[in-house]
Amino acid sequence: MSLNTGDTLPDGSLQEYFDEPNGACAIGPNTFKVSEIAKDKTVVLFAVPGAFTPGCSLQHVPGYVKHYDEIKSKGVDEIWCVSVNDAFVMGAWARDQKTIGKIRMFGDGSAIWTKALGLEFDLSARGMGVRSKRYAAIVRNGVVSFLAVEPQGKVDVSSAESVLKQL
Repeated sequence: MSLNTGDTLPDGSLQEYFDEPNGACAIGPNTFKVSEIAKDKTVVLFAVPGAFTPGCSLQHVPGYVKHYDEIKSKGVDEIWCVSVNDAFVMGAWARDQKTIGKIRMFGDGSAIWTKALGLEFDLSARGMGVRSKRYAAIVRNGVVSFLAVEPQGKVDVSSAESVLKQL
């Protein structure tokens, strides 16, 4: 079953890497329960097939960095990027993409949460294992109010520009 508009996000854990202590968070990977970090917030969530891949690094993430202030001005509390990569990779990618302080870069290393969403796809034949479909969602207090899943190979309906039109 795939996630739909009107659904509550399934609970699960995501990991985020910090280079420096961040409040109650230690240096290194920190695990967060989705239900806790989505509570009482408006979140723009987008997912990518993989960190450091061309479409993700050249189009998807840079669009959210570029439009960060516009997105926040629409009442969004946080922007999340989720990928089926480990927290160390997501931390390195955050540094590379200059997302620190703007976009929370979450790793779902074993695709457990992505599978709970029903938004995984298998690239094992290409040596990449299970990955996330590319999508974007607007989540209010844990409930999906907008969801756009991309056809494979596209960065369009899940782009920052498309999400801005929905806010």
